Amino acid sequence: MDAWGLTDLGNVRKQNQDFYEIVPLDGQRTLMVVCDGMGGAKSGNVASRLATEVFVGEVQRMIRTEMNQAQLEQVLRDAVELANTAVFEQSKVSSDFEGMGTTLVAALAQPELALIANVGDSRAYIFDKDGIRFMTVDHSLVELMVQRGEITREQAKYHPGKNLITRAVGTEASVFCDIYCQSLRPGDALLLCSDGLSNVLADQEILFEVVHGVHKEGCCQRLLDIAKSRGAPDNVTVVLATA
Repeated sequence: MDAWGLTDLGNVRKQNQDFYEIVPLDGQRTLMVVCDGMGGAKSGNVASRLATEVFVGEVQRMIRTEMNQAQLEQVLRDAVELANTAVFEQSKVSSDFEGMGTTLVAALAQPELALIANVGDSRAYIFDKDGIRFMTVDHSLVELMVQRGEITREQAKYHPGKNLITRAVGTEASVFCDIYCQSLRPGDALLLCSDGLSNVLADQEILFEVVHGVHKEGCCQRLLDIAKSRGAPDNVTVVLATA
């Protein structure tokens, strides 16, 4: 797969607490991860970087070429759990780190298949012949309200509690991650992003840039430019991969 990514401070924040990595694992697989840290100026960036590095390192250590889907899913779960432990233990080292945590969304992509791991409200999207679709479900207060029918999906975009997440890496001694499986066909694309992008751009705007943009390698920059033109109140991170 071809993959590109970028992260940016945005227009308002003084520190970038997002972190991402794109790692070719072998000739067939690529690992991508986006983390959006929280916990204040002194610790959000620590949480996101630490979670990303531990997660990627554990996947690299455990993965084998001959693994089947179930084994690969377990590798992702174990890597998320190890990242959670690392952030949780770090949060107890100093009062500066108390309460820190991070979202984590990751894609392990190989020919014809992508496995997605998710904790928090950073997102994974799939772009295929049917258009754009969420591959993840936000672990957030507004998502719970939408599922209970208390507010609509459109109202959720403007709800004052839209940034309150119900699950994060590192805030508790253990964490449960959602795993999703998505078939891939030639021409399909995956996009991972922090909420600094998804809170500012509509799905159809993201779809237009991914599908109709002239150069895929410039798509992340185009999406960032749109977010910044609208104020970019949060850090913005986006990773795009094409099958």
